[in-house]
Amino acid sequence: MWTLRVNEASLSDKVSVKTLSKAQLILVFGTRRAFEEDLPGEEGHLSLLRKAAPQAIITGTTTGTAIEGRSLNEAGWSGIALSFEKVRIRHASVKLQTKAQSYEAGKDLAKSLCAPDLRYLLLLSPGLDVDGSALIDAVSEGVGENVIITGGLAGDGAAFEKTYVLNADSVSSKDIVAVALYGEALRVGAATGGGWKAFGPEREVTSAVGTVLKTLDDGPALDLYETYLGEEAAQLPASALMFPLKIHDPDHPTREVVRTVLSIDRSAKTLTFAGSIPQNWPARLMRGQPDHLVSGAEAAIDRALSHLRIHDPDLEPQLCLTVSCVGRRLLMGQRTLDEVEAVGQRLDADTVQFGFYSYGEIAPYPDYSTAGLHNQTMCLTLLSEVV
Repeated sequence: MWTLRVNEASLSDKVSVKTLSKAQLILVFGTRRAFEEDLPGEEGHLSLLRKAAPQAIITGTTTGTAIEGRSLNEAGWSGIALSFEKVRIRHASVKLQTKAQSYEAGKDLAKSLCAPDLRYLLLLSPGLDVDGSALIDAVSEGVGENVIITGGLAGDGAAFEKTYVLNADSVSSKDIVAVALYGEALRVGAATGGGWKAFGPEREVTSAVGTVLKTLDDGPALDLYETYLGEEAAQLPASALMFPLKIHDPDHPTREVVRTVLSIDRSAKTLTFAGSIPQNWPARLMRGQPDHLVSGAEAAIDRALSHLRIHDPDLEPQLCLTVSCVGRRLLMGQRTLDEVEAVGQRLDADTVQFGFYSYGEIAPYPDYSTAGLHNQTMCLTLLSEVV
């Protein structure tokens, strides 16, 4: 597998353009403004990228912050071009008309890409108006437990206004894209890390519908958040990113997930989260400190490397796809680089680190049985091709 970093400068470099023509897959993460340059009727840098790599699968998402190695990019866009020797690549997409169609959309994607030699699936979705949990559940059920699924929901920084997915020749706020990698030559390691600390009493989700949380312990959910946020309640929903909610299935206590608030309804006193909030599940509020989040990132890369090297202790990753949560970005502020560097320090010098800050992270649960939607985590995917 070879990789090539892609940016605006590379599109004017003859050597880079010649190399891009051989790319099989190009991932792009950038600001909403950068993506809007390529909306219908416009021709921006992404259009030039498509011309330079006509044979490549090109996809990506908007984000407030892209990850380039041990650096952050909050202006324009960044890309990575990949090509494999033995690994086969396919992709599929569906258009999500309504949030309620999320599960069916996942079923369609899985059906399009499922095959006996499918090893890994990268899933990229709009960050708003989607039920990420239902989407991922359907994809997981469709491809089976032996396929590793990772990815993320598109972001828009702290704005929560509009997100886009790049899908071949189009930029859309409705498209969901899945990229599938096949073959025995592929090695994958994936893990998540949090670092948030639970506080306050454990509560019960006493009323919820899908991603909408109505009551905790029979009291209005929004009232509880406003009590804990104090003066910061006026900045909801953005300020709620600092106080995610940890929930777990009573039948699977170790399979905990964290949920991020996306929007609020002050009149109904409800909160809408990035993933489903099942009724009767235990829940606790969480808060974080930068040092704890960095420790979570370190734990994630250690686990991901362990999974990658399960059959080959000396194997080094060639690509580290890093998807972290916008909530972590907002909490850490100027210390955001600390978690990115914590990952980079444990990687080989030749490993390419690339990714984005999302509205929801997709990765296996800690028991590795299946994938789920995570929030407020750093999710790492390590890829290597054995030739």
